[in-house]
Amino acid sequence: MSSCCHDHSPDKPANTTRMAKYICPMCPSVESDKPGACPVCGMALERNPAWRGDDDADESEGAELRDLKQRCVWGAVLTAPVLLLAMGGMMPFVSAIPAGANRWMQLVWSAPVVFWAGWPLLTRFWQSIRAGSPNMFSLIGLGVLMAWGYSALALVFSNAIPHSFQHGGGVAVYFESAAVITVLVLLGQLLEARARSATGTAIKALLGLAPKTALVLKKGAEVETPINEVTTGDLIRIKPGGRIPVDGMVTSGASAVDESMITGEPMPVEKDKGASVTGGTVNGNGSFVMIAEKVGRDTMLSHIIDMVAAAQRSRAPVQQLADRVSAWFVPAVVCVSVITFLLWWMLGPEPRLAYALVNAVAVLIIACPCALGLATPMAVMVGVGRGAQLGVLVKSAEALEALEKVDTIMLDKTGTLTEGKPTVSEIIPAAGNDARDVLALAAAVESASEHPLAAAVLNAAHQKKIQIASTTEFQAVTGGGVIAMVGEKEVFVGKAAYLAQHGVNVDGDLSAHAGRLENAGHTVAIVVVDERPIGIIAFTDRIKDTTRDAVKALHDLGLKITMVTGDNAATAQRIATDLQLDDFVAEITPADKLRRVQDAKLAGLRVAMAGDGINDAPALAAADVGIAMGTGTDVAMESAAVTLVKGDLGGIVRARHLSRAVMRNIRQNLFFSFIFNAAGV
Repeated sequence: MSSCCHDHSPDKPANTTRMAKYICPMCPSVESDKPGACPVCGMALERNPAWRGDDDADESEGAELRDLKQRCVWGAVLTAPVLLLAMGGMMPFVSAIPAGANRWMQLVWSAPVVFWAGWPLLTRFWQSIRAGSPNMFSLIGLGVLMAWGYSALALVFSNAIPHSFQHGGGVAVYFESAAVITVLVLLGQLLEARARSATGTAIKALLGLAPKTALVLKKGAEVETPINEVTTGDLIRIKPGGRIPVDGMVTSGASAVDESMITGEPMPVEKDKGASVTGGTVNGNGSFVMIAEKVGRDTMLSHIIDMVAAAQRSRAPVQQLADRVSAWFVPAVVCVSVITFLLWWMLGPEPRLAYALVNAVAVLIIACPCALGLATPMAVMVGVGRGAQLGVLVKSAEALEALEKVDTIMLDKTGTLTEGKPTVSEIIPAAGNDARDVLALAAAVESASEHPLAAAVLNAAHQKKIQIASTTEFQAVTGGGVIAMVGEKEVFVGKAAYLAQHGVNVDGDLSAHAGRLENAGHTVAIVVVDERPIGIIAFTDRIKDTTRDAVKALHDLGLKITMVTGDNAATAQRIATDLQLDDFVAEITPADKLRRVQDAKLAGLRVAMAGDGINDAPALAAADVGIAMGTGTDVAMESAAVTLVKGDLGGIVRARHLSRAVMRNIRQNLFFSFIFNAAGV
């Protein structure tokens, strides 16, 4: 119709390698065809969200999340009485219980907390020891086991403990510390598992874009065929408004196809015989027959799914600050404990062995990071809550940490920098005509059309309070424009190329204005009355009102801003110049956007990618931080780690400040946690 968009054929990404059925959410290199535990970190393997094999196992998704929730809830229920018993003299009804019975009750109540509820933590502790890579679980597991084990042994063999280490009629026990630490760490793990559980949603949304059936032409009849039975060479009927099932080529008929899934651009692309069409894109008002050329895993949609899955898998998890500190803190604590044992054994008073054992265990117990269980999860909970108030939805602590370090931001154009829909930017009447009359006639004809440009014309007419006249004999000319009778006048709105083919010439001044606007990246439609051009209407995707201030604020934060768009170079140049962006790349495919992000990361840059469309999903997943516009597609939002509720780029500025505040708070928490423990040691 009146669109000047070019036909864009994306490059075919390389096929991905064989896909594993189960993956570890924390260790990208671990894959398996069977469920189980990760041999490196001990976490439960999760179903690979990109797995699309025929074997659909009965394992329920989110099993780890439900298991952690159950352990956390029951752990908290069992820990409550242990904590009350440990408070002893602070509560009269507890102080009435004999000291010996009190300690035995603590042992009984805390045992299932440590050894059942905390079993996943102990498993990861053992895995870290066996792998020789101390981390947060090493420190927590060591502290919990030492606190509970020492308390149990001291209670059972109380006569072996030197009298000087006893008080209140017995030896001190630390059952409540072991139980409380276990529950707090489980809470942190539960929060992380909830964030990870959403990673497969983007894949499911993408899979949902492909229709389940196709109308295959067999012996002249249309047969509804399951999509997995469509083969290369099949002829498929595409009806108006239908979603194209596979990649192929138009053999007969014509229509305009919404390819925003691939290009991100709102303008439908005209398709006639010989044109390529992509599975998952949406047909317009026309109807055509296509031949299937790529089916199953070879379609562009399948490649986008694979790219998103690969990007999510390749992103190495950010190591928590606690893990980095634990890498040296755990060995240091063990060394101090061993030295303590040797010194008391060689130089201490009798019974030297008992004193040595008790003091060595005391070092391990005091090193147990009580505050570590809450240092990160509580700061993240507060930060995420504050972000929600600011219109910034953050999925995980990983995203907050990465956002703080970002130095480069790549931005999609349509729907991110711009509003994502065309608007009338200029109306130029021919000599002797009025701009208002040009708009009124165009609006009358476009009132019967569903094209995005028609909506722009009607919006402009409503803003100018123009009464829209009724029409008759409306006709949409595929690849040309729209035509109708307005009263006694035949009015056409569409492309100059279509007019030239039918012998209608546009005068020099009007043609010059059209050329200037097209070179500046505008889409131009000619309005013709009774084969006489009376004016032109230019369309553009308007920059959002908040974009300029947001770009300036991001520059002030020292960030480099690059625009990556599937739109034409002229439009991209106009937007980049207007916003004073550092760089731009135009006419690129989803695979190109992904490669841009990957190349920037390989160059040592910390990259945030912001976008709103399905075509942005692979790049969003691959970036250090993916940022989705809340006004965009569900696939983009699920692929991203951060969502801006209002679709306002100013949200990135707020998110940056939020990440700095949260990470500063986490560092303070960890610092004081370890300093306290180090001082105690």
